[in-house]
Parts: sequence; structure tokens; C-alpha cells
Amino acid sequence: MSWQAVVEKTVTGLGYEVVGCERSAGGLLRVFIDKPLVGGQEPEQPVNVEDCERVTRQLRYVMEVEEIDYTRLEVSTPGLDRPLNNAGDYARFLGHEVEITLREAFQGRKKYRGVLVAAEGVAAEEDPATLAQRTDWRVIFSDGKTEQALDFALDEVRSAKLVPEINFKGRTPGKAGGAAAGKSAAKKNTGLAPQGSESADGVAAKPKASKKKSNAKSRQTDDKVDGGLDQ
Repeated sequence: MSWQAVVEKTVTGLGYEVVGCERSAGGLLRVFIDKPLVGGQEPEQPVNVEDCERVTRQLRYVMEVEEIDYTRLEVSTPGLDRPLNNAGDYARFLGHEVEITLREAFQGRKKYRGVLVAAEGVAAEEDPATLAQRTDWRVIFSDGKTEQALDFALDEVRSAKLVPEINFKGRTPGKAGGAAAGKSAAKKNTGLAPQGSESADGVAAKPKASKKKSNAKSRQTDDKVDGGLDQ
């Protein structure tokens, strides 16, 4: 079993979700965790230091049993600019401001920042579990004069993340996805052509994503917990 699979199985077994994990050339393992939705609702409390400590203890034990070499382990929250890695993340943060970077430039640009909404013809009130099965989404953005809509598919996105929103009380509990905000923004859509369709400026391409693996191995020494500080 790969170290990524060990991390995924251990973290989800404790009732959390893995937002991301990475391994440096020096053997440092970084794991970013979050709390999953509860009945379609955001959890009442965000991940805190105690959550990170709990995950750290269990990961240390499991990786010792699985004989996974590393020098240091860091478990923390994903931060205010949480990455969006899959359709489930997009459904969860519907109605939030996001920044996406396309694999290929569309009409002269790759980066777009705006409100994430459901694609045209998709009801924003759909159940998050249903929305999480979709691969087509839309961002409402401003070009400085008017609001426009960019339709895109997940395989056209190189990276996506939330735009930090300062909230000293943590993430507001409630229905995931911000359906009301998404529906309101969708009413302002204009006609920027969707990714992969013909427009006055041509056709947007869909390149394949590349995969990279790290083979770094080193000896376990100490661990670090960094939870709740960036919420």
C-alpha cells in the first residue's frame, strides 16, 4: 500500500477528509485535513489543534506498522485559500468566491476570479451529493465593465482555490454550497462561450494532466502539528 493510500485510509477512518498531502525530497510529510459535511451541512466547528493532534498520533502509529520512512510529519488545516480538488469540493463551496487557473489560456488568459455557480441548466438548489457528480461548472467574473460567465469542465482546470474571506468566528455553519448565493449570481450571467466550444476567438483545448511520483525515503524523527491557526 502506498503512503498516500495509508494516509487516506487512516484520516477518513477517524472521520476527517484529506484535502491534500505531499512529500518533500527530505522526507517531510505534510497532510491537510478538513471535516466533511454532516447531513449536507457544514460542521459546527472547523478543524482545531486537538483534531490535528489526534490525526498525528494515529498516523505515526499506522506508518510505523506499515514501515513507511519519513523524517517529519506535519498535520494542519488547508488554510483560508483551501484548494478545490474534485467535484465534491466544487459542490460544497458553490456560491463562494474562487480563483481558477486553466490548463490552456482561453481568450488570452488562464486565471479567472469570481463566484462559483452551477452550470447553465443546473439548479443551484440540487442536493450537494448530486452536484458532486457533475464535471461542468461556471464562474461569474467581472472584466472591469460588465459581469461575464465562464463555463468550464474539471479536466480543463490546472488548479482552483477559495479566495480568502476573513471570518474570526470560523466557517459559518449551514447548508453546503451557498445555493442562494450561487442562484443569485447565476441570474447575472452573460454570454462568454464555454470551454471547449467555438467562439470568435477559436476553440479551447483540453490537454491531459500529467502525474508525478516522489520516491523519497528517509528516517522518522519528529512531528509537527499546526491546526486551527489559519482558520
